[in-house]
Amino acid sequence: MFGVALGIKPNQFKELIKEPKPYLIGLFGHLFALPLMTFLLVVALNNYITPTIAMGMFLVAACPGGNISNFMTSYAKGNTELSVGLSASTTLLATISTPFNFALWGGLYLRFISNKAHHLLQPLQIDNFQMFETVFILLGIPLILGIFFAKYFPRITDKLKRPIQYVSIVFFIAIVILAFTNNLHLFLKYIYFIFFIVLIHNFMAFLTGFSLGSIFHISNRDRRTITIEMGIQNSGLGLVLLFNPKIFPPTLEVGGMLFITAWWGIWHIIAGLCISTYWSRHIGRYINQLTDNSSNHNY
Repeated sequence: MFGVALGIKPNQFKELIKEPKPYLIGLFGHLFALPLMTFLLVVALNNYITPTIAMGMFLVAACPGGNISNFMTSYAKGNTELSVGLSASTTLLATISTPFNFALWGGLYLRFISNKAHHLLQPLQIDNFQMFETVFILLGIPLILGIFFAKYFPRITDKLKRPIQYVSIVFFIAIVILAFTNNLHLFLKYIYFIFFIVLIHNFMAFLTGFSLGSIFHISNRDRRTITIEMGIQNSGLGLVLLFNPKIFPPTLEVGGMLFITAWWGIWHIIAGLCISTYWSRHIGRYINQLTDNSSNHNY
């Protein structure tokens, strides 16, 4: 999160204020549309998934956007400023939105299945204050420090950005390994099941972003950006929350949540790179054609 904050500059938000429509659509998608669509998907798959897997899907949907989306947006020739603005905003708001969305949609789901899984209601009641406190420590403090550091030490910041990105990737891999260590046999047993659940959920997230951009008739460049932003979630935050015994006690069975959150963190990178590569090549060919036509015309 400190690394993400190093790339946040206040003047980036000024450009978004001048043309707020794509920004507001992306924010709406992250904070409301994705959790809502996740709830509808969970209800549709209710007979095929366990309550802990469903709660894992809600946790991922409640997380802010992942900072790797900025790179993917740039690669896909999208609106990088919009991407950075959305990632920064959802991250800043996550201190409130992550606990709120997880409690809201998870609570609605638990009431939906209360007749089938009444015994799970008590263990899955999450301490909202503890989640708020953890999210603030993980996101709020590093972001504040990172923004101030970037402002007052710009030269050092430029040197730190890339190394911190590598450290962040290594750190995330370490978290994923920890998530699987004590549940490896279960993961191997259910990998095919988890794979398809995450595949469907992640596809729905990308589709939600693309659909919102199409419905509100924003530019193709901004639509690509919002699509990528919706499909790339900061699942690393979800994993760290799951490891906090004050939020999820050791007595609580969270294997399904761990599998969904950890595998999402791996899969959304693969899916995001595939989509970004397709758009990058497609737009690149289109630009080359325009250039060739312009050159022939001038000739």
